[in-house]
Amino acid sequence: MANPLFDSLFGQHSGRDTPFLLLPEGHIITHAGFLKVTARYANVFGVLGLSPGDRVAVQVEKSPDALALYAACMQAGLVFLPLNTGYMPAEVDYFVSNSSARLLICDPAKAEGLTPVAKAAGAQLETMDLSGKGSLRDRGAKQPDSFETVARSSNDLAAFLYTSGTTGRSKGAMLSQDNLLSNAETLRTHWGFTDQDVLLHALPIFHTHGLFVACNVMLLVGGPMIWMPKLDVDQLVRFMPQATALMGVPTFYTRLLDHPEFTRDLTQHMRLFISGSAPLLAETHRNFQERTGHRILERYGMTETNMNTSNPLKGARRAGTVGLPLPGVELKVCDPDTGATLPDGEIGVIEVRGRNVFQGYWQMPEKTAAELRDDGFFITGDLGVIDDQGYVQIVGRGKDLIISGGYNIYPKEVESLLDDQPGVLESAVIGVPHADLGEAPLAVLVPAPGAKVDVEAINSVLRDQLARFKCPRKLELVDALPRNTMGKVQKNMLRDTYAAAFAD
Repeated sequence: MANPLFDSLFGQHSGRDTPFLLLPEGHIITHAGFLKVTARYANVFGVLGLSPGDRVAVQVEKSPDALALYAACMQAGLVFLPLNTGYMPAEVDYFVSNSSARLLICDPAKAEGLTPVAKAAGAQLETMDLSGKGSLRDRGAKQPDSFETVARSSNDLAAFLYTSGTTGRSKGAMLSQDNLLSNAETLRTHWGFTDQDVLLHALPIFHTHGLFVACNVMLLVGGPMIWMPKLDVDQLVRFMPQATALMGVPTFYTRLLDHPEFTRDLTQHMRLFISGSAPLLAETHRNFQERTGHRILERYGMTETNMNTSNPLKGARRAGTVGLPLPGVELKVCDPDTGATLPDGEIGVIEVRGRNVFQGYWQMPEKTAAELRDDGFFITGDLGVIDDQGYVQIVGRGKDLIISGGYNIYPKEVESLLDDQPGVLESAVIGVPHADLGEAPLAVLVPAPGAKVDVEAINSVLRDQLARFKCPRKLELVDALPRNTMGKVQKNMLRDTYAAAFAD
């Protein structure tokens, strides 16, 4: 019995000394060399007593070894659970305990704070730093560089990705081998990737975009990636002459446009610029095309589905839209109350169906039933409209989702923490336009009667308990929040009021 995902992405490159990861300092890791590291880690997982289907939670900095952990989990039949490196121990605690992870891998600098987290969840703790060094590599050095791939089926789970909700705790989206592989195969063809492409990879790999889109597509075709630890615009400019494609969030493109060396000549050999994870402003589209002659390709995906739509590789790329449904993906716009399909041109909730759609939420049958219909359509919560050409436009987000620099922020999580602070009666967190991040979180606080709110103390608590990207950039004090006749907070009014809060 085969292991479809590992065989297609990694196993096909066994013994190939072709370039895979091109590191900024000049070192080249071949496919064969990468697979030897992968096998060592897969063997370590066996030594640690992990069995197929067990969850492995990973909160480590981006490195070649970090990517090898993903490959090793696939080879050993384990479920990979990547965690944002900005998460604080209190956040990690929930993910590890809820997933019943058997192993937590973290940076050595975070081991002290995460040791009690792992202990409470009954998980083992191992470490890996930015260079790949740590207790896990030490264990791997003692293991053979070959491993017999564990048999798995296309329906077996490959990964968990946690997506927060506006109420309650985060939900673990269960992604199968077929969910990930089918989407990568579609994108390879739809975007025209081949082994002749070289991808500039500056995205994080704890996120769908950087891991399941960028890496999976390049692994499928066998082309190399210029492997950058993080977004560094100087490095993007420096290595762009060696690349053919770039996948990024809108922040990548706004910062490139601010770089004096980013010119038409620099991009003349580039084949494709792709943007996602957050809306790209029409102004950025125009400025980019004027500067380079290239038109950015924008697409739309979600944690639960990977990619759903894309502007075409050949054909009109329409600014302000996320393109057409991908081959194999059915998309419709529905009435939010009745679920009835709406005609083109009318705004409603986007629903999608296809092999890319996840299996449900881990141990949350009620949430799964509420968002995943019996006929396989997933209710995204995003508001959209289909135009007369079939292009999809996202016009709003259900659940008040904020996307800042490509990262999802769910206001309820931040509001719950704010409401617990001394002197705070209630709060509302909104997304406000931000030139660099697309939008940034801003919190509006109502003091309790007669109370004095200590803004600095609250900011300190937020920094201690939330990932940095979730922390509001500003805290505003008001006498009362605007409400409708039903008593619901009118966040649209708050967004209008503070629309220029980050204009400077």
